[in-house]
Amino acid sequence: MSLQEIVARTMSRHGMLEAGRRIGVAVSGGADSVFLLRLLQQAGLASVVLHVNHQLRGSESDRDEAFVRSLAAEINLPVSVAVCPVAKGNVEQEARRARYSFFAESIAAGLCDSVATGHTLDDQAETVLARFLRGAGTAGLSGIRPRTHTGIIRPLIDVRREAIRQSLRDQGVAWQEDCSNVNTVFLRNRIRVDVMPQLAQLNPSLPEVLASTAEWAWAEEEYWDRELRTIEDCLLVRDRDAVLMRTGDLLDLPEAAQRRILRRAIENVRGSLRGIDFRHVEAIRSLSRAKEGSGRIQLPDLDIYRSFDWLRLAPVGFDSRLERDFEAPLSVPGRTGLSERLLTVDLELVTPPPVYNKQMNALDWERCAGSLTLRNWRPGDSYAPVGRSGAEKIKTLFQEYRVPLWERRSWPVIVRDNSILWSRQFGVASEFAAHSGSSQVLLVRESQESNRTLSTSKKYERARKGCCVSSDRVPGKQGAEVS
Repeated sequence: MSLQEIVARTMSRHGMLEAGRRIGVAVSGGADSVFLLRLLQQAGLASVVLHVNHQLRGSESDRDEAFVRSLAAEINLPVSVAVCPVAKGNVEQEARRARYSFFAESIAAGLCDSVATGHTLDDQAETVLARFLRGAGTAGLSGIRPRTHTGIIRPLIDVRREAIRQSLRDQGVAWQEDCSNVNTVFLRNRIRVDVMPQLAQLNPSLPEVLASTAEWAWAEEEYWDRELRTIEDCLLVRDRDAVLMRTGDLLDLPEAAQRRILRRAIENVRGSLRGIDFRHVEAIRSLSRAKEGSGRIQLPDLDIYRSFDWLRLAPVGFDSRLERDFEAPLSVPGRTGLSERLLTVDLELVTPPPVYNKQMNALDWERCAGSLTLRNWRPGDSYAPVGRSGAEKIKTLFQEYRVPLWERRSWPVIVRDNSILWSRQFGVASEFAAHSGSSQVLLVRESQESNRTLSTSKKYERARKGCCVSSDRVPGKQGAEVS
């Protein structure tokens, strides 16, 4: 097959024109991107040339930009250039982030329907080997995706790098060489320049073998992605930027599914899996398997709590974003909302009362009339809820009701002077509870959104009933584990 036929087959097989036929072509000036631009322009698919100048190589970077501008003018295509100096940190990672941000902006601005990059089969093979050396599982070994949900396509992913260069030489087409591509300080270049040639002596078809491994792993990931959506809907509960799950139901899954759902939870919290490896996932599984109690571990950009049978994954510093203590005066009747704490309490005066002393959230207004305050629970707080023979420390009630540690920090109570009248979930104080002889009753209602402990449990139970997740129906129960 000719290179053009290989590319046409790749584009068809991966549905690369489904987003539209106006393709922005990412052109660095190197051989691969120059070949890609010419091929797509001849097919009538190239709508704009996109170039990023990272200014990393001084005059050489400016030379590449001038070359790309000239190339675009030669084939009568508009060109859009972004000058993006690389932020401090990992140079390769930050440069990549800047490029893909520019590509996304180009699609959003309507310059194109998708963006084609010049990644080749050799790039795929090098990526798979690099990720293998870092200890990646099958998700990492799936390598460079031929097409992404963000509109990036890789039409050259089945084409060898040398075949592209030979084609350009045969046509007398020039390109620019990037001197940084042979700088073996970078792992990718070391693999390309030193490792791959040595391994090819053992197997000349190594690039094709590694690319096939990526395609195999990619198909596995596509399958698992569909299956995990069901498991995710059932097991994961979101609380702002955090994700919670029950340890028992996590452990009911096969090990392969456990690892994958934990990776999905990590990705939801961090935004990516960069820097996360097998050891990190196993550390969370180990925390989940521990006997009931509490525990905590910290991983890169991740804070994991275990409390009773709940597991919470959150960004580092999640609990300290707000001051621990808060107080707010309550209007009677009226609504008090603390939006930053997702807390809303409604107070309603009812006459004549439709409630009796068994109503958990009904107060006798004559007994508690005065200035009421909404605040968080604090160490040492105690009161006697309805049905209790005497005062109980709220800390003791937390244990009895199995309230996770992270929920306690902002646990709301209503007080008058130094007396607690009401607490979330534990109800009103018996001393102030409404009864059959109450002339006016104060009803306390907390929004479902703010009561995260109860809403978490209810959402979970609804999900379980709807999905019926069990190890019997989760793919992967038999056979090799997938990490």
